[in-house]
Amino acid sequence: MAEEVVLMKGNEAIARAAIRCGADGYFGYPITPQSEVLETLAELKPWETTGMVVVQAESEVASINMVYGGAGAGKMVMTSSSSPGVSLMQEGVSYLAGAELPCLIVNVMRGGPGLGTIQPSQADYFQTTKGGGHGDYRLITLAPASVQEMADFVGLAFELAFKYRNPAVILADGVIGQMMEKVVLPPQKPRRTDEEVIAQCPWATTGRTKDRKPNIITSLELKPEAMEVNNLRFQAKYKKIEENEVRFEKIQCDDAEYLIVAFGSMARIGQKAMELAREEGIKVGILRPITLWPFPTQAIAEMANQVKGMLVTELNAGQMVEDVRLSVGGKVKVEHFGRLGGIVPDPDEIVEALKAMI
Repeated sequence: MAEEVVLMKGNEAIARAAIRCGADGYFGYPITPQSEVLETLAELKPWETTGMVVVQAESEVASINMVYGGAGAGKMVMTSSSSPGVSLMQEGVSYLAGAELPCLIVNVMRGGPGLGTIQPSQADYFQTTKGGGHGDYRLITLAPASVQEMADFVGLAFELAFKYRNPAVILADGVIGQMMEKVVLPPQKPRRTDEEVIAQCPWATTGRTKDRKPNIITSLELKPEAMEVNNLRFQAKYKKIEENEVRFEKIQCDDAEYLIVAFGSMARIGQKAMELAREEGIKVGILRPITLWPFPTQAIAEMANQVKGMLVTELNAGQMVEDVRLSVGGKVKVEHFGRLGGIVPDPDEIVEALKAMI
C-alpha cells in the first residue's frame, strides 16, 4: 500500500500521531503556540474510534496531575503546553519522575520570561534538560526539526518513556509547531488491552504483586536512607540512558574546519547558513542534537579535535552553549549567536556571526 502523504502543521502532526500510536489519553489546556494539539484531538474525536480519552483540563496543574493518574495505571498518556504552562506543571513533572512513571510531555516553546510573547523561542532548554522542578531527576528530551519528526517522535518518546519508566519530552519551538509540511503518519496501532497493560506494566496500579496486594504508586519516602537508595537507583538509570539513547545528526562534517551546533528550527536555518558559508569558501559543518538529554557530549568532544571553532545558534540568550562548552573542555573557541523576543534570524546573520568568530 502506498504511503499517505498529507500536509499539516507540526502541532496537528503531534495529535494525529498520538492517536495512531495507540495513546490512551490526552489531558491538556490551550495556550499559543500549541493550541492546535488539543483542537485537532477535539475535532478528530478519537474516543469514538480508538477509545482514546481527551480532556481539556481546568488548568495546566490539573492536566499534569491527570497524566500522573493515567501513567500510574500503566496507560500511554500525554499532555502538551507552551512555556508558561509547562512552568506550572513542574511540581507534577517532578512527582512523575520520582514515581518513575512513563508519559509524554510536549512543549512548543514561546518567548519569556513571564507571559512574554506568543512568538517562538528555545529558552526552555534549561528548564527541560536540567530538570525544571525540584530534586535530582532527568527528562528524556527529543528536539524535532521538522513536522515529520513531530509525528515520528511521538512513538519514539512513548517507547523510551516505557523502556526506562521515565517522563519523556518533545521540546519543539513555535516555528516547528506552527509550520506546515508534508508528513507521512505512522500506521494505526490498536490501544493495548487491560491484560496487555498488566503484563507490560506489573508495577502499575492495575497490576498485582505476587501476594495479590495492589501496587502503590508514590514518590514519597520518609526515611532518608531509603530516599538515598531511590536516588542512587535513579542516577544509575540515567547513566544507562546516557550510554544507550544519544541521538544526533551530522551534516558535511567530514572536512569541516568550523562547526555550527543547533537544534529545532535553528538547525534548519543553520543548515542554510552552512550552505551559504561554503559558497564563500568557509568549510563549516553542522551538528544537530536530536536528544537534548541525553546530550551528544562525546560527539561534540570528538569534533573539537577537528575544527577550529564552534558557533552555537539558539533562539535564546545562551543555554545549550553551556553544554557545548562543557563538552569541548576548552579545546576550541565556542561562540554563541542568538536572537530574543521571538525574532527568528536569517541565515545571513549566522554567516556573519561565523565570520566574526573566524
